[in-house]
Amino acid sequence: MKILVLLKQTPDTETKIKISGDGSKIESGDVKYIINPYDEFAIEEALKIKEKAGAGEVVICSFGNDSIKELIVKGLAMGADRGLLINNEGLENADSLTIAKVLAAAAKSENAELIFCGKQAIDDDNMHVGIMVAELMNWPHVNVLSSFALNGKTARVEREVEGGQVEVYDVELPAVFGANKSLNTPRYASLPGIMKAKKKPFDLKKPGDIGVDAGALKSGIKSVITGYRNPPEKPAGKVFKDEDVSVMVEKVVKLLREEAKII
Repeated sequence: MKILVLLKQTPDTETKIKISGDGSKIESGDVKYIINPYDEFAIEEALKIKEKAGAGEVVICSFGNDSIKELIVKGLAMGADRGLLINNEGLENADSLTIAKVLAAAAKSENAELIFCGKQAIDDDNMHVGIMVAELMNWPHVNVLSSFALNGKTARVEREVEGGQVEVYDVELPAVFGANKSLNTPRYASLPGIMKAKKKPFDLKKPGDIGVDAGALKSGIKSVITGYRNPPEKPAGKVFKDEDVSVMVEKVVKLLREEAKII
C-alpha cells in the first residue's frame, strides 16, 4: 500500500512573528520553521500501518519552496521512504483550494491508496486543505482522528467531537484522514534514521510535472490575504483590595455588566 502524508511548514510556536512595516506580509528572516505538529501524528500513523503490514511505501509530500526540503527529510529520518516536494514558485500566495488542487494532483500521480495529514495547521488554523483534497478526489474523509484500525480495504476510525464524545466510522479505502494529537505518539528520529534519510529518494517537481497548469491555478485563486495586523493590546487589569468584600464584588459585577458587557 502506498500512503501519502501531506506536510506543511509552519512557524515554531515560540517564534516571535513580525509584520512588515506596510502590513503586507510576515517578515520571515528570523522565523524558525517546523513541521506542522499535527502532521507529525500523521507521519507516525502512516509508519505504523506500514510496519504492521510488513510492506508498503510512505511518501512525504509538500507544496512550497526549497526551505521545506529540510522538514521533509526529518520525516524520512522518522522512517518514511521517499520525499516529494512540488515547487510553488509563482504560487507563493496560493489559497487553500489552489494548494489542495496541487496536492490532489500529486496524490493521483503517485497512485496513492491512503492519505494522511494533520487535522489542521497551527499557523492559519483553517482546517481546509485535507478535506478539499478528499473532495477533489471524490474520496471519503474523516478529520480529528483519535483512533485508526485497518482491516483489509476498510478502516475503522474514531474522531473526537465537542463535548468529549467520540464518533466511530467504517471507511472504505482509498480515503483521507486528518490526525489529531490523541491518535499516537510520534517517534523521534534515531541517529541511523537521520543518516539513512540523506540517501533516500527525494523528488523535486513543478506543478506541470504532475499535470497541473500553474498559470490556470494562479488565475483561479479565489481568496487573497490583503494585509496583516497585530491584535489590539489588552487593557491593564483592575485590582480591588482593602475594601469590604461585598463592595468589591459589587464593583466587579458593575464592570462586567457595563464595561465588559458579558453579563
